Amino acid sequence: MSKRFKVLLTNSIHPSYHEELLKECDVIVAPDTKPETLKGLVSDCDGLIVRCQLPGDMFENAPHLKAVVRHGVGLDFIPVDAATKKGIPVANLPGSNTNAVVEYCMAAIFYFRRRLDFIDSKLRSAGWLKARPIADESTEIAATTLGIIGMGAIGSKLAQAAAGMQMNVIALTRRPETLPTSVKAATKDELFSQSDVIALCCPLNDRTRGLVDRASIALMKPTAILINISRGPVIDTQAVLDALAAEKIAGVAMDVHDLHPLSGGEAVFKCPNLLLTPHIASITASSMRGMSKGSVETILAILNGRNVNNVVNPEVFSNKA
Repeated sequence: MSKRFKVLLTNSIHPSYHEELLKECDVIVAPDTKPETLKGLVSDCDGLIVRCQLPGDMFENAPHLKAVVRHGVGLDFIPVDAATKKGIPVANLPGSNTNAVVEYCMAAIFYFRRRLDFIDSKLRSAGWLKARPIADESTEIAATTLGIIGMGAIGSKLAQAAAGMQMNVIALTRRPETLPTSVKAATKDELFSQSDVIALCCPLNDRTRGLVDRASIALMKPTAILINISRGPVIDTQAVLDALAAEKIAGVAMDVHDLHPLSGGEAVFKCPNLLLTPHIASITASSMRGMSKGSVETILAILNGRNVNNVVNPEVFSNKA
């Protein structure tokens, strides 16, 4: 290489691949993810690896930027249209966190259906005879119905996992003809009324914003649970909290939120039967290593003029040509 590129990381990546990146580039890790911090640091960078929400004007003062790579899959963190207008290629890593998210969904299902945490706590605090009867109310997932909204990589693999546990699987998708034979297509009303578990695996866009509203929640079984690993605004959070408080649904797992990070003062912290996690469904030691590896390989390839097939706005190359 005739020069060392400069790459900004919005957040840290796996140490092994940070070291790999350092072999070819000068690397800066942002001290925080405030918009002004990120915009100031990117101004003289050639590459950017993204693990947080970028401001809409992130690329207005980034004349040297040649590559943006999402450390993961979801592109709502990146103003892709703005990057395209500036001729900056944007890439993501499809499938890099699928296993982790599917396992999170299954863990959330078992959390509500078996409540081993509650049984463990009761056994420790009140003894064997108080803890053991709690199991009488637990339920098995075999022969129950999982409704999946969004049958991309995550939804498809979740359907396979659920079928392996003898669950019936239905799905809401714009392309019902692509569903495997083990998954039945459903309308929105059918999915919400028939499902024992509903998993939101869809991207956030104009069609899905506010998808889970009061009318949809009113269709759910009182024993049903909802899992959101999509994005916070896909659900009407207040409607969900009201339904939980009134015991109209049995439980909700929220890994994503309307605004994050949560401060601790939000109403969700006082809501019963609500499992809260800090946007970690896709994060395990394995997935972090894989996403970091993919991010570094992709950004080095683009910076060095090599072709990659995971650029989401390939038209920028045609425009430059």
